[in-house]
Amino acid sequence: MSAVSAPRNNFLDARRLAPGVLMAFTIAAASTFLSEHYGAPTMLFALLIGMSFHFLTIEGPCIDGVQFTASRLLKIGVALLGVRVTFSDLASLGAAPVLLTPLLILVTIGAGVLCSRLLGRRTRFGVLTGGAVAICGASAALAIASVLPKREDGERDTLFTVIAVTSLSTLAMIAYPILFRAFGFSDRDIGWLIGATIHDVAQVVGAGYAVSEEAGAVATYVKLLRVAFLPIVVIAVALAGRRSAAEGKAPFPWFAVGFAALLVINSLGALPPLVRAAVGAAAQWLLVAAIAALGMKTSLKAMADLGPRHIGVVIGTTLTLLAAALAAVYFI
Repeated sequence: MSAVSAPRNNFLDARRLAPGVLMAFTIAAASTFLSEHYGAPTMLFALLIGMSFHFLTIEGPCIDGVQFTASRLLKIGVALLGVRVTFSDLASLGAAPVLLTPLLILVTIGAGVLCSRLLGRRTRFGVLTGGAVAICGASAALAIASVLPKREDGERDTLFTVIAVTSLSTLAMIAYPILFRAFGFSDRDIGWLIGATIHDVAQVVGAGYAVSEEAGAVATYVKLLRVAFLPIVVIAVALAGRRSAAEGKAPFPWFAVGFAALLVINSLGALPPLVRAAVGAAAQWLLVAAIAALGMKTSLKAMADLGPRHIGVVIGTTLTLLAAALAAVYFI
């Protein structure tokens, strides 16, 4: 009886989840197409299109699948990001960036918490925003949000953070190379600054190579170094949340351990190039679908109700990271 019922239950679960999952991946495909043809960030398209389908998560067959995509598939996507980094990439930067990067991450997260408190927001929002700005934008926001203690407004804060850091990262991709060139920095220094300050990986690459080949290579490696700290920050946030939350404790982030494991395996050269490319593409699709699902779960009205103090936290945190990176170049 049980041997027969288990496959049947799995089949019923798949049928229950399929409408929402297919909808999220359809939005992901549309967002990818629009990004490739019009140049705007894929994540931003996925968010905006997803929000326009919010009505599907109020009632109907998509609710369970959208939730599954925004939680389970998100964590798998974050874990698979480990194939994008190797220890040899990080070692090529030398000692200075390796020592400076964790310091910049700590300063940025601290600034996020401070700005959040000064502007009357919760510490949780400051940690979320600071981590997203400090590490890798939308991907970091999703990973950190998944291990924070659950709150009623948690998903709304996460979506706002994703929109804000993606938008600011797009502006930074255009403005930062001009700003750094005006300060008279060398191409290598510009590459380091771009990699240390712009949130999204794709926009770091675009901004860096728009300056020069050297700036692009340095920017990419520095950005990968920031991404490599993602599992460390996620595990630290999860452990802090488990100690401090009286209820709604977050589970241990095993997906962050998966990220670290894939980083090690990739660094050892155990993954053939074809497999590495396929896993990297799968990570991208899963993250875009998760963003679309998160957008579907959040209403435009809820976003509009947040007010200017939320964006003030993100801007303040971003400017702190920029100032700290500039100070590092000038004095170190």
